[in-house]
Amino acid sequence: MTTTDVQSLGEFTFECGESIPNLEVAYETYGDFTGDNAVLVCHALTGSAHVARRPDAGDDTAGQARAWWGDVVGPGKAVDTTEYYVVCANVPGSCYGTTGPSSTNPETGEPYGTDFPPVTVGDWTRAQRRLLDELGVGRLHTLIGGSVGGMNVLDWLSRYPDDVERAAAVATAARLDAQCLALDTVARRAITGDPNWNGGHYYGGTEPQEGLARARQIGHIMYLSKASMAQKFGRRSAGRETVREESPDPAASFFPYREVESYLDYQAEKFTDRFDANSYLYLTRAMDDYDLSTGYESDAAALAAFEGELLLLSFTGDWHFTVEQSEAVAEACREAGVDVSHHVVESDHGHDAFLVEPEKVGPPLATVLEEGLAGRTITDTTDGDEPTGESESFAPVHTSLFSE
Repeated sequence: MTTTDVQSLGEFTFECGESIPNLEVAYETYGDFTGDNAVLVCHALTGSAHVARRPDAGDDTAGQARAWWGDVVGPGKAVDTTEYYVVCANVPGSCYGTTGPSSTNPETGEPYGTDFPPVTVGDWTRAQRRLLDELGVGRLHTLIGGSVGGMNVLDWLSRYPDDVERAAAVATAARLDAQCLALDTVARRAITGDPNWNGGHYYGGTEPQEGLARARQIGHIMYLSKASMAQKFGRRSAGRETVREESPDPAASFFPYREVESYLDYQAEKFTDRFDANSYLYLTRAMDDYDLSTGYESDAAALAAFEGELLLLSFTGDWHFTVEQSEAVAEACREAGVDVSHHVVESDHGHDAFLVEPEKVGPPLATVLEEGLAGRTITDTTDGDEPTGESESFAPVHTSLFSE
């Protein structure tokens, strides 16, 4: 059983102190709620509420309609929707049904644009809590999130520690490092430097697609690893049938149009068709701003009230959210006395691994749902064993990179 809906939460005050008269949250649910089987999945940066495949959506739909974790969440999958009541909610500031910059301001009748209040990861958590209240869900059996969705998970554990029995934070960190902050800065300036951005009030006119395209290309480079890029593209030229629409300068036609360029151009074109430039600004700022220790003396203090179990899942080829960053969260848990396992997966895919390698992500997630951290498919860095990435498969290997 699946549900796709929008819930009105009424007036909502953001952490910045500004309010809007009505926050609407787009969400999807899968399965039946029995009172103690609720699982909340927190999506990544540009994800939507459509985490699992629906009978009415198909598998080949473009943009946000695609099930972004359809090989992990669903009937018979690692997060089995025949056993669990799975909820996924689009976050405030996004453009996939939840109120954000592209939404209509009821006080003016025009899109909010950059008049929309600044958004934080904490605002996402608070909106999710209110949505669950509306759905009649109290304590979560399990809370799962990847990338900035993993930051969302950590924020839940510090903000509502009594509301979560088990949690899994996948490919995430307690905060971004300086390199990722720098790249996000360049991506945002690509948008705000586009002459069509118009201070964020471009709705009804020409949108800043060039700036958003460059921002997305920077993001895709962050999501891949050197090994995955070398294997997928190398220095190869694109096929003769692949022609760039317009040479950026006269001399460019002398040089080859490489496969990696073609890939980035294709991904940028797809993204500008489905996402809003202002939302990209708002969501990346929320990610950049997040710091688990804010308001506490340390990360350990932020997590100390959580009495459940936390699985941290990281990938060796991920330089966006590194193994070392997940290990730092694990150390904070150990210091705070929180039950934690840090399961490291050998992977060359980079940050994309949590999306494109369901056969490695699925087993530990299924185990934490069914058995907790004591399950046999979960390892921990304190075990002293080298990660192998080998595990039983829940889904076929994906060979294409589709990023968050």
